[in-house]
Amino acid sequence: MSLTPVVLGLGSNIEREAHLQAGLDALAAILRDMRCSPVFESQAVGIKSGPFFNLVVAGYSDLPLGELDRRLKFIEADNGRYAPERKGLPLDIDVLLYGDQVGNFDGLILPRAEILKNAFVLWPLSLLLPERLHPGEQRSFATLWRTAQIEQQLCPVPFRWRGSELTPSELLQAFPSPA
Repeated sequence: MSLTPVVLGLGSNIEREAHLQAGLDALAAILRDMRCSPVFESQAVGIKSGPFFNLVVAGYSDLPLGELDRRLKFIEADNGRYAPERKGLPLDIDVLLYGDQVGNFDGLILPRAEILKNAFVLWPLSLLLPERLHPGEQRSFATLWRTAQIEQQLCPVPFRWRGSELTPSELLQAFPSPA
């Protein structure tokens, strides 16, 4: 079975660290050579809620796109995403890129439009995969971030997963928390 490079966006605005860590643990079981971006705090976009923690994950999957998306929904459900009494968004995982596919795949539109619209997707993506080309734009994520005109405030936050600090101290020092 061949491996496809995949890029996923993760976010949480309720018990943020616990849900993101649980999501990363679950993803580590289905992705190979998984790498994580720094973690950022951002205000909610499109919903009224508290601030989110967001990051981007890259890895390789032997799952077809539909099956990968189905497994992501199970991971979200395991973290309370679809619970009737939930408040906030415990865990959101979106397929941002699946190889270099462009188009509508059973309702999943790739590359995901949020890449170009939301700083909490594009900035971490530009740090994790700076030279990778956006399949639709044919420009690198680093270039897209440098030229983006997105009016969203982001703040890198310290975040540990499996004994590793995902957000480098240099980034934390360069962009201190406004609090």
